[in-house]
Amino acid sequence: MLTILGFAMIATFLVLIMMKKMSPIAALVLIPALFCVFVGKGAHLGDYVIDGVVALAPTAAMLMFAIVYFGVMIDVGLFAPIVRGILRFCRADPMRIVVGTALLAAIVSLDGDGSTTFMITVSAMYPLYKRLGMSLVVMTGVAAMANGVMNTLPWGGPTARAATALKLDASDIFVPMIPALLVGLLGVVVLAYVLGLRERRRLGVLTLDDALVGEKTGATEPETETVLAGAGAGAGGGAGAASRPGRSTPAAGGSGAGSGTDAGEPHDEDDFQGLDPARPTLRPRLYWFNALLTVTLLTAMIMEWLPIPVLFLLGAALALSVNFPHVPDQKARIAAHADNVLNVSGMVFAAAVFTGVLQGTGMVDHMAEWLVGVVPESMGPHMALVTGVLSLPLTYFMSNDGFYFGVLPVLAEAGAAHGVSPLEMARASLVGQPLHMSSPLVPAVYVLVGMARVEFGDHTRFVVKWAALTCLLILGAGLLFGIV
Repeated sequence: MLTILGFAMIATFLVLIMMKKMSPIAALVLIPALFCVFVGKGAHLGDYVIDGVVALAPTAAMLMFAIVYFGVMIDVGLFAPIVRGILRFCRADPMRIVVGTALLAAIVSLDGDGSTTFMITVSAMYPLYKRLGMSLVVMTGVAAMANGVMNTLPWGGPTARAATALKLDASDIFVPMIPALLVGLLGVVVLAYVLGLRERRRLGVLTLDDALVGEKTGATEPETETVLAGAGAGAGGGAGAASRPGRSTPAAGGSGAGSGTDAGEPHDEDDFQGLDPARPTLRPRLYWFNALLTVTLLTAMIMEWLPIPVLFLLGAALALSVNFPHVPDQKARIAAHADNVLNVSGMVFAAAVFTGVLQGTGMVDHMAEWLVGVVPESMGPHMALVTGVLSLPLTYFMSNDGFYFGVLPVLAEAGAAHGVSPLEMARASLVGQPLHMSSPLVPAVYVLVGMARVEFGDHTRFVVKWAALTCLLILGAGLLFGIV
């Protein structure tokens, strides 16, 4: 019964947010509370929620101060050289912009933290997508998949969890997986290219006046660059696009790829100005200090000198104090990022209710046992393949901790009985990470959709099929190379 209720709770949550019948925060709180009563454990709801909050409080604290820290770094222009390089590559071409999104997300993901990756990527790319009327779910989807592939780095989390759960060395798991992961990353770039071509066809002929505000310092008159793009052949998307600045000729039609664009939405064109080259918050004289501070912070994260929430707390305080020595300026910077801080931290604590009920009632354990039990005995010698396939739904519907510490040891034991090594099982367990990064249980995804002003349901509808395909591509490459 708990198995059925567990799957029913997750399905209800996903259906309601994808149909936009409830906001994610409301759904994360009310649906598990209702199912907790159905299970007959309503009296323990408070305990489950508190347990969930205690478990996710460090994550919420990390996100709060990470948003402030990287928000300040963006304000002062630390990432301007990287952004300018990507934007020079992108120009006004939708195809290049989408590919640039994938490349930027992959590069920034080297720090091992999804939240910082999404903050930097969205801050750099959002003005381009907004100005040119491109689909924002394409941006969030591509960024999430690129980060999901890179999330398998030993300091990213999943690999360390797999190594800990099966008592293995993280490098023994990760290094042989590099060829398969490179294939997955190449697949994301190819997908970005295809989606970019689709956006180019949908939008027609584009021009770029001041969309690339990050690289036009000192220009006396706007530079106009035209990208020749064939008009789309479908219906829709063209009328709303014609009214946007930066477009010389309205598109004749669209391909329908624009789910999540802002056409027809009341958002103001100038409600996101993260890359203004003349902004008063720039601190060019402190560039190398900020660069050294950031490198030190990331090194401390990787080396685990202090807990990550503590590192970001100290980093945010130091960055504010040095870059903005006057208290009113510090308050202004905190206020400027308060909206993102509140949205993300609120979502994390709401997710604590969901995970607390899922784990406290025992639903997640029963779901894992049922999934392991339905694997036929004849599949025993192929348990690595089974683990790779199961990692897609399991890491999406439960936390990485739940999967790697609760399910993977059980699967590994079953595999060992049929001669499958723990290393093969551990490598196969990493396959589902591109899909996991868009799970409603991952706090970083709320940073992504929140900053991009995309509905979580729209993001989910768009990204799930492509992320699952990326996962299967990694699994296929792993099997072809004999890694899993």
